[in-house]
Amino acid sequence: MILRAEQTFGLRHPHGQAAALAFVRDPAAALAGVRFLRGLDASETEVWGELLVTVPLLGEVDLPFRSELRRTPQGAELLPLPLSGERAWVAVSGQAAATEGGEMTFHFQFQAHLATPEAEGWGGAAFEKMVQAAAGRTLERVAKALPEGLAAGLPPA
Repeated sequence: MILRAEQTFGLRHPHGQAAALAFVRDPAAALAGVRFLRGLDASETEVWGELLVTVPLLGEVDLPFRSELRRTPQGAELLPLPLSGERAWVAVSGQAAATEGGEMTFHFQFQAHLATPEAEGWGGAAFEKMVQAAAGRTLERVAKALPEGLAAGLPPA
């Protein structure tokens, strides 16, 4: 089962363009205030961790992710790296840019890959649709929580 969500938003860094550029290029610092991430870490070229989501009927699901980090003249981008051997994982991609005055724009895309048991009969198919709908709503809520989480990582003015 593959579920998708995305979120586009803007924030303003209180210390201007140079600080905004440094913020969008440092995912470990920028994402530090995001409550639904666990084990977040980054190197110069990658960022990884787990997205924690609660899925009705399945409980809390840990979705590991690994993304390549590329710095651009305006900011940075994340490119998803595939994970093997996982029953559930999420591909995280995104773009972030900093402009004059400390304005920052973010665009994130999530593609969750969930392995579910083979649906048998109409009961199994109905269960799969329920899980898919519930998991899709949960992933959308996670995406909508990103602006608040990134704003929490900004320093005070």
